[in-house]
Amino acid sequence: MNRRFRRRFEPPVPAVRLEPSIEGQYMSVKSAGNLSTLFDVGGIIGGILAGYISDKLRARATTAASFMYAAIPAMLLYRKYGSLSKVSNAVLMMIAGLFVNGPYALITTAVSADLGTHRSLKGDSRALATVTAIIDGTGSIGAALGPLMTGFLSSKGWDAVFAMLIIGAFSAGLLLTHLVISEIKEKFSKQLSTEQNNLAVSHIPAPSK
Repeated sequence: MNRRFRRRFEPPVPAVRLEPSIEGQYMSVKSAGNLSTLFDVGGIIGGILAGYISDKLRARATTAASFMYAAIPAMLLYRKYGSLSKVSNAVLMMIAGLFVNGPYALITTAVSADLGTHRSLKGDSRALATVTAIIDGTGSIGAALGPLMTGFLSSKGWDAVFAMLIIGAFSAGLLLTHLVISEIKEKFSKQLSTEQNNLAVSHIPAPSK
């Protein structure tokens, strides 16, 4: 975010005060770029964490939706406290990257594999590649529109940019609601079935000696 902000106001525009500041000091291009990389560092951690949680819970949609909703307060915290110090900026940048990029890594890898190998697509060896291409292609649309909208909204103030990001995260969570409900119902159904089977086994009379 800091790097994009700088690019928008680089020379020949001499408005130096439009650069982002931390602790009241305006940042150089190099410093803004270095801080921006921490977002991707957080994304690496988030991708690993999202994959681990989804494997443990066997609930990919629930994990992805939870991360997207958690990204909302993370971005609000970054907006409010990110300029207090370089340490707070770095930490909050990584946290935001963790929650934003975590679901992205999960959707483009594990979810693609799950969909491509779904029983309804059995026998179609090209299904995995097709599903992956659709997901990546859809993500590329967002990657193209995001900077475009950021450039337009930044002229109205960075609160508008963060509002767009928060709306995007919330919308992503809502779009996963149907899958989350399905996963929860499936888990409850399996748990109920297991309990009934255990109850039936416990009522089987022991063989007489």
